[in-house]
Amino acid sequence: MKSRKIGFWSLLFFVFITSCLSSKTTDYTAEDQDLYSKIKSDSIQHILTKVVNDGKAPGMIAAVISSEGVIAIASAGERKVGSGIPFTTNDLIHLGSCTKAMTCTMIATLVAEGKLDWDSKLVDVIPELRENIHPDYYQITLWQLLTHRAGIPKNAMDWNAHNQKEIKERRIAILEDNLKSPAIYDIDQFHYSNLGYMIAACMAEQITGLSWEVLMKKRLFDPLGMSSAGFGAPNTTNQIDQPWGHEKVWGWNKWKPDQSDNPEALNPAGRVHCTIEDWAKFISLQLTQENAILDKEYLNKLIEPVGQHYYAAGWGVAERDWAKGTMLSHSGSNGIWYTSVVITPQMDRAFVVATNSRDFGTTEDLCVELMNKLLIMELNVANK
Repeated sequence: MKSRKIGFWSLLFFVFITSCLSSKTTDYTAEDQDLYSKIKSDSIQHILTKVVNDGKAPGMIAAVISSEGVIAIASAGERKVGSGIPFTTNDLIHLGSCTKAMTCTMIATLVAEGKLDWDSKLVDVIPELRENIHPDYYQITLWQLLTHRAGIPKNAMDWNAHNQKEIKERRIAILEDNLKSPAIYDIDQFHYSNLGYMIAACMAEQITGLSWEVLMKKRLFDPLGMSSAGFGAPNTTNQIDQPWGHEKVWGWNKWKPDQSDNPEALNPAGRVHCTIEDWAKFISLQLTQENAILDKEYLNKLIEPVGQHYYAAGWGVAERDWAKGTMLSHSGSNGIWYTSVVITPQMDRAFVVATNSRDFGTTEDLCVELMNKLLIMELNVANK
């Protein structure tokens, strides 16, 4: 399986909503809401269809979400370019690094139960590492790992290493391979790290004896009713039962379909897939005061940036007048998908845009442009 880059492209600096747009609250009847949903979905459909027809993406999906779930959604294009099989609103999408917020939330359930602490040290949780990693990493904590402040390299030297081992043992072996040398980044300084999230998952696995995959299902997916959630490429090999990823063929200006994904060891940093409807169930945790899995104080901790930096635990965080306060955001890509989310808790709204493609340097800007259109449409409705 081909290893692909996976990263976070913050929307915090790219959302061009002006502060002059007010965000006064409007009360809607059920009929108003139904009409709003249809009009908004039709508007989204029109926008996405133009993008696909212009050749900027083989397929796209976008939605507006509230604490009640999806309130407007549309899709356009194909699951696989040239197949003629449509990309539907019920299809699975690859979340890439938007997975990180899910990993943080699952780990927060362990903290809430006292099985871990935000300040738990790596070598205290996994004592046998003391003989196998460099002393620079003895004092790093769970919170430093989740906020990208543990001095950890962005990626493992080889995510495919130790493939003969069971997944929990494989992750520990990869951890040891990559932490033998002195830290090359300052601890307590932000340095985005997929490897750091795998290491945080190792701590959760050590404490519970369960793999991260099992923990996610038992502690997050099942309680939230996310029945479509899984890991890796969302489709069956050589079938078009779900969308394929695509990359732009250099020099040809054509989309090349691809079913590959990053190695399994990287799951905690960015390999969850699910439907938009199920993703909305997770997103709603930041839109409601009460939920079935975690007290609000722990969810609030996850959106608490460290120092003056914008990044918290799995979320970029900023204050915006048009959002009535806090805006949360994240983006993710495995190199052949691209997905973005913006959450505005005080507005009780979230916005997602995803495409089964990636053209580096172009797709990011395209998704930002579409996200801006969703936000502007929503603010215009609120002002009427």
